[in-house]
Amino acid sequence: MKTLVIIPSRMSATRLPGKPLLKINGLSIISHVSKKAEEANIGDVIVATEDQEIIDDVKGNGFNAILTSNKHKTGTDRIYEALKKLNIRDVDFVMNLQGDEPAIDIQDLVRLNDKMLQNPSKIGTLAAIIKDNKNLKNENIVKVITENTLRDNNFPKSISFLRNSERINNIYHHIGVYCYSKDSLEKFVQLSQSKNEIENRLEQLRALDNNIDINVSLAKSSPIGVDTEEDYIALKKIMEYKN
Repeated sequence: MKTLVIIPSRMSATRLPGKPLLKINGLSIISHVSKKAEEANIGDVIVATEDQEIIDDVKGNGFNAILTSNKHKTGTDRIYEALKKLNIRDVDFVMNLQGDEPAIDIQDLVRLNDKMLQNPSKIGTLAAIIKDNKNLKNENIVKVITENTLRDNNFPKSISFLRNSERINNIYHHIGVYCYSKDSLEKFVQLSQSKNEIENRLEQLRALDNNIDINVSLAKSSPIGVDTEEDYIALKKIMEYKN
């Protein structure tokens, strides 16, 4: 069974334009993510982007990248175009890794991939324990509710994804990494955006609204994603201090 890791990335993020090429320890954020994906060693890694400067940076740092359309509504559409362009016949799973999480835990990626290989799942994702109940109300932190309590060795189905919640049981901090079976990815991108998805600005609700199950693997912790200037400064401090 073969997994391909595709990292969608673009310069025109609304909250922090140009963020893929912001540097930490002298390396761009997008190249940090590529490096993490390669270290996880679960399959070939490729960055899918609409921007030539991202391609130049990624390739200049020794990683692979492919140019895609600038018309995509979502990162999933972008990774699907990359998959078709690459025309690799024997791929079973495609892992969609966010290009703005340079602190993602390599072992979490490995475990998610292992669970996809061992279970007949359509889509798998990651979630971490919420340490502070204030985050239940923080709309920037996406939550996932699971059928059963998340443990290291299980892979329960998700019931829902939401931005704001009152409940405190079986609710976790969702981490935006997805591993699709190739068939599920093909099916997903053909579906129209659902009402739920548009209202909540959560693409994964399209799968649940169309009866495509998403299973959840427990992550060690929630990595800091880079959405704002503050996130970038905080993460840069942590990563440069560790170095």
